[in-house]
Amino acid sequence: MNGLKIAIATGPSGFVTVNSILEASRASGTTRLDWLELGLAAAEADESLHDVGVGGMPDALGRMSLDAAIMDGPTHRAGAVAGLLGFRSPIAVARRVMDYTPHVMLVGEGAKRFAEAQGFTDEGALLTDYSRERYEAFLRGEVDLEATGDQHIDGGDTVGAIVMDTENQLACGTSTSGLAFKMPGRVGDSPIIGGGLYVEQGIGSAVCLGMGEQMMQVGMAMRTVMKLAHGLSPQAAAEAAMRDMIRLRPSCLGTTCLVIALNQAGDAGGARTKAHPDFHYWQATQSGVIKIEAPVMGD
Repeated sequence: MNGLKIAIATGPSGFVTVNSILEASRASGTTRLDWLELGLAAAEADESLHDVGVGGMPDALGRMSLDAAIMDGPTHRAGAVAGLLGFRSPIAVARRVMDYTPHVMLVGEGAKRFAEAQGFTDEGALLTDYSRERYEAFLRGEVDLEATGDQHIDGGDTVGAIVMDTENQLACGTSTSGLAFKMPGRVGDSPIIGGGLYVEQGIGSAVCLGMGEQMMQVGMAMRTVMKLAHGLSPQAAAEAAMRDMIRLRPSCLGTTCLVIALNQAGDAGGARTKAHPDFHYWQATQSGVIKIEAPVMGD
């Protein structure tokens, strides 16, 4: 039976995610995709986390609009959902898209219908007392989005994770509630294959956290993996990809962006645009969990 070799995950929800991945990997008969789904689902279900799932921030209409994606290295299959309303675990629905449809992404009403057909329960608004209070403060004009810069209210806006098993097989996934009080219909990089996540077996994987509009326009996750393909270490690849984005999109320096990467050897690295207390990543192996600060680029 394959065991967990290493897992890495981004931001404030990454701690919950990697610990849940570690726990899931110790159950018999489970695989890298199970660990990844269960790890991200644990973050989605944790109401104390304000960047993903039921604890996240709603859009400008007060709706909890969730996005998620999952991708497998050996098979190079992927599944994603965007603008999903009423379902607390978008990563579970995204995996069903990968496993039971010929498609990669379902959005909005189509994603909702699919989730219902797969037996998931529509739970309505999903707003916690805290997220409802924050939304009401937003409606009263008491939340200064300009002051927060890029709307990362109460932490980052995504959790992204990469896992490698003891046979060096890779998988990655993301989940997000998106920017706080975002324009209805807005989708960032998180569920976009190549934008917010990407994996290529034999090379490595990358996932992103932060201002999706910046990262999706440079294909940040795939860009980072392609630098791994050219022989760079994960740390060098993340830094080089971040420098590319700064060159192409200088406005990214006014936002918070993070990319983390894992190569086929099980080495990890990351880089970010500016200092932010929630923009770090976590690494888990069977020997424990550690927090890693990614260096700031462009200062």
